[in-house]
Amino acid sequence: MDDQLKKYWQAFCKKHNLLLSTPVDAWTFGATDADADKLSQLVNGGIKTATTSAYELYEKDEPLPQAGEYSIILNSQGEPICVIQDKCVEIIPYNLISAEHAYHEGEGDRSYQYWRQVHDEFFTREYAEQGKTFYPQALMVCEVFEKIE
Repeated sequence: MDDQLKKYWQAFCKKHNLLLSTPVDAWTFGATDADADKLSQLVNGGIKTATTSAYELYEKDEPLPQAGEYSIILNSQGEPICVIQDKCVEIIPYNLISAEHAYHEGEGDRSYQYWRQVHDEFFTREYAEQGKTFYPQALMVCEVFEKIE
């Protein structure tokens, strides 16, 4: 974590009475700079309160998110936008993800149809980049989070 993020996290911990040793990760949403900026603003505005990632594409040594964990959401420039805390993390087959979860992802018109189209394209691309083929029953990590600040 660079100095800017360390200072941001230290100020957050002080304000929220957390130990500085409280684990935190910092990351961006999406696959492009435009996605990172758009989605971080949806989170910051309280519209996006959920996300989905491909279980199979986590690195072997990369821990899965856990309820209670904090994350600093970054924009495309690596600047901190806000802090979220995971409230619920479930592993669900892609084709069984609910319309409610899609709505909470906060994208487009918030419909399941919009979510499915955008995520079909995203995961098809993401799997192909790893030399894999995306399929409807692929396990997904579904997170529901709350913006803390």
